[in-house]
Amino acid sequence: MGDTNGQVVAGGNGRGNRLDQLSLPTDVLIDKETDSLIICDQWNQRVVRRSRRSGTTQGEVLIDNILCCGLVMDDQRYLYISDYDKHEVRQYQIGDKNGTIVAGGNGKGDGLNQLNAPTYIFVDQQQTVYVSDYNNHCVMKWNKGAKEGIVVAGGHDEGTSLTQLPCPKGLFVDTLGTIYVAGSFNRRVMRWPKGAKQGTIIVGGNGEGKGKNQFNSPIGLSFDRHGNLYVVDNGNHRVQRFSIE
Repeated sequence: MGDTNGQVVAGGNGRGNRLDQLSLPTDVLIDKETDSLIICDQWNQRVVRRSRRSGTTQGEVLIDNILCCGLVMDDQRYLYISDYDKHEVRQYQIGDKNGTIVAGGNGKGDGLNQLNAPTYIFVDQQQTVYVSDYNNHCVMKWNKGAKEGIVVAGGHDEGTSLTQLPCPKGLFVDTLGTIYVAGSFNRRVMRWPKGAKQGTIIVGGNGEGKGKNQFNSPIGLSFDRHGNLYVVDNGNHRVQRFSIE
């Protein structure tokens, strides 16, 4: 905190498909057990792992032929990855390149057993999978082993009302089941309590702009242990921090 200069920990050698390069990465997580980074290297259609140990110059490919957008690791070290092109989310054991479908996987569509361009995901301690279903304008919840999902936020096409969630991306679910989701089209972050029919705007929603209460395509979000919200403001090329009650 307070450091104004970052440090390159993966990539940084121009856009490309060498093992020391990335091409439009979309998500990253830290695997503490192996002290490594796992990265969605989207335009290279692969998921790569890069050791955090000093002296490491290149990564290794964990999974290829996947147009990944979001990835999560659960408490049992299962990896969950959304495939934007195949309209599915798969669960993987580290070392397994095939995985098991846990959401979608029935082609592109708006049926309860389908997804349409899934982006970011969240997995709770019960291995429930929450998915930002980008082109269906909703968040879907898939209980462990379920063949169909449940719409838990949005699902009413594009629009600006509090029942609508156009083009959702970044996603977080707290222990009470409250959903926090970044809507890139409406440039706002919304909160949906468990079972709610509509959400509330907690930041943004003031049109496109560079003001401190504005976004230009928010696509990622995260909370720290103190409850501060961090939002990746893609179009403004910045990350903003907010104190949320």
